[in-house]
Amino acid sequence: MNLHTLIEHAANSEIRELELLSLEGGFYLARIRLDHGQFTLLDNAAKPMHLRSISHLRELLQSVPAFPCVMVQQCVHDEMCGRDTGPVEELRIPFSLTTPL
Repeated sequence: MNLHTLIEHAANSEIRELELLSLEGGFYLARIRLDHGQFTLLDNAAKPMHLRSISHLRELLQSVPAFPCVMVQQCVHDEMCGRDTGPVEELRIPFSLTTPL
């Protein structure tokens, strides 16, 4: 999904959630969930768009209606330290597209 399509879906209130995935190397990818599937935000070359921060995402989407957003970060320290049992849960932090005051 490119930025233009994302903006259209947001204008039509079709976005159920945007996950901003925090990845190694200090960049983020956006994954958009609609009723009929999940899509990665792509750049003009049809490659996953690398975002620098939540602020960068807010700049890109400053003119769209708000929709639910969550930053997703893997908890790798559980894997590094060794975990006794159970799956390693990801950290999910809700945030708003509006700039905090």
